[in-house]
Amino acid sequence: MIDLTVADGVATVVLNAPAKLNALDETALTDLVRAYDDAEAEGVRALVLRGEGRAFCAGRDISGVDPRDDDVIGYLGGLVTPLLQRMSRFPAPTFAIAHGPCLGVGLGLLIATDVVYVGEGAKIGSPFAALGATLDSGGHALFLERLGAHKALDLIYTGRLMSGSEAVASGLFSRVFPDDEVVAATETAAATVARGATAAFLASKRLIARIRDERLALWESIDIENAAQAALCDTDDYREGFAAFQEKRKPEFRGH
Repeated sequence: MIDLTVADGVATVVLNAPAKLNALDETALTDLVRAYDDAEAEGVRALVLRGEGRAFCAGRDISGVDPRDDDVIGYLGGLVTPLLQRMSRFPAPTFAIAHGPCLGVGLGLLIATDVVYVGEGAKIGSPFAALGATLDSGGHALFLERLGAHKALDLIYTGRLMSGSEAVASGLFSRVFPDDEVVAATETAAATVARGATAAFLASKRLIARIRDERLALWESIDIENAAQAALCDTDDYREGFAAFQEKRKPEFRGH
């Protein structure tokens, strides 16, 4: 269900249940946490998350769920939220490839990833109107922050799904590519980043998370930027970057 490969400093995590559009049950969520743990133990410098087949992830696998005794808090609060937090804290730049349906928990996986490249034919939104349920896995926060209240509730009420092109144009995710190019584009970006100054990238990752979660004001965020820059002065990559610039050569970063 969840596959992990590591090559050239890049981990690739694959949701591999294409027959059910990579919908996630409890076991798959646990396996996904384990994949991120294993990737971290390998010391990778970038990670790519993608889905096999015609979907990234259609959300929760509800094929065997009886709503009369469904442990929603156990699934969402006990499994999904800790997974998303673990993904967001991964100590390397992370990329996701969004194609086909990216719904429910699948949307949450994208929210918890640093950079999301989207295929034009992706389907992104809130399908829960047809289930008598509500958007979960961080979808409300994403839609409100990026789209505003009116557009967010329009998507939730109507169940309309955005294409990948519309989602990127609306500011939800990073960049859009033709469906047959998005995997290669993402893998190329991740490989390039893995050869870069990943310690500096992680400083930015932490800073952006603080600005988002703590709602930091401009001058407070600048103070934290200054401290982060000062800390990077003691890293090998900082010294290598300056030396390479001064010697007019390409830097060779090692991520520390």
